[in-house]
Amino acid sequence: LQKNKFESLHKVSFMTSRMKSLKYLDMSSNLLRHDGGDMQCPWAESLTELDLSFNQLADAVFECLPVNVKKLSLRNNQISNVPRGMVELKSLEELNLASNRLADLPGCGGFASVQFLNIEMNLILTPSADFFQSCPRVRELQAGHNPFKCSCELQAFISLERQLGGKLAGWPVAYACEYPEGLRGTELKDFHLSLLACNTTLLLVTALLLMLLLVAAVAFLCIYLDVPWYVRMTWQWTQTKRRAWHSLPGDQGAVLQFHAFVSYSERDSLWVKNELIPNLEKGEGCVQLCQHERNFIPGKSIVENIINCIEKSYKSIFVLSPNFVQSEWCHYELYFAHHKLFSENSSSLILILLEPIPPYLIPARYHKLKALMAKRTYLEWPKERSKRALFWANLRAAININLP
Repeated sequence: LQKNKFESLHKVSFMTSRMKSLKYLDMSSNLLRHDGGDMQCPWAESLTELDLSFNQLADAVFECLPVNVKKLSLRNNQISNVPRGMVELKSLEELNLASNRLADLPGCGGFASVQFLNIEMNLILTPSADFFQSCPRVRELQAGHNPFKCSCELQAFISLERQLGGKLAGWPVAYACEYPEGLRGTELKDFHLSLLACNTTLLLVTALLLMLLLVAAVAFLCIYLDVPWYVRMTWQWTQTKRRAWHSLPGDQGAVLQFHAFVSYSERDSLWVKNELIPNLEKGEGCVQLCQHERNFIPGKSIVENIINCIEKSYKSIFVLSPNFVQSEWCHYELYFAHHKLFSENSSSLILILLEPIPPYLIPARYHKLKALMAKRTYLEWPKERSKRALFWANLRAAININLP
């Protein structure tokens, strides 16, 4: 009865109800509709093959089907979903739903015995990978020529084909990407994404681990290079400079008042008091030294006193020894003097090597001291008395300046 003008599926079913021997009925290319409702569809019980393709049937058609049908074609209709409240088709073995509006693979809740399913040319973007679990008896699935969206959701379906092998009819030619635009025409067998790209949890864990490693590496470098110390010292220097800029006009500015500021360890203070100060501050061309014990201003912080003394001194003398590199305050003084050296582009540092310093004794954060000792000439304190006159002459020459 194909290519006629039948409109009501319910009337067609009623028409066949008394046909006791009817097995095959072709109602394709008609105008059949079914709006659903409580109306029963009394199909002939003997009907096992029904062709309802090329009609105007929607989802409600599943409420009006012969219960004993084995082969059913609903090709080229307007079906978008297989409803749960459908007539149970226990005998159905072959179902053709090609050229409809399905957005996903149908479950087999109403036709658990189906073995052949055709859903070609629908609107399926990412078919569910659990289809074969809900339809264990399906031997062949035709799902090609759908507008597949090649994304992470499709990976499971592609891997499923590899596991089952042969159940997807038309593989791989009929299965190609439609979206995104850049992958259009790519066969699904050639589409691959990394596990990391598709597993959000794994991606987050990996990103977190990389972030932790990065933080740990930065923290290690900060500790190894003593970055917090330098940040703290820079902050102290900035604060002191800011206070100086906002000081009253009557305050003492950074006018040169001393020939040299002397930085030394307390353990080397005897040499400074008994040798350095007497030989420089007495006699011809006496040198005015800034020493923390007598020139630091009470009430100001130690850091502020160090900065003020360095800025009011033409030169900075550092008495180097193993004791020096173990002194925290000596490191502060070296840092600020080195800062002045670069900010003013001057040659204001004088290094006196009182005792040899083994390289392994110099902490990592004294890299500036290592660089200075490598690049700048330093004076060595001679043990022989006969050579000391030349030492003092060289030191006075290095400090040579006329103060205002």
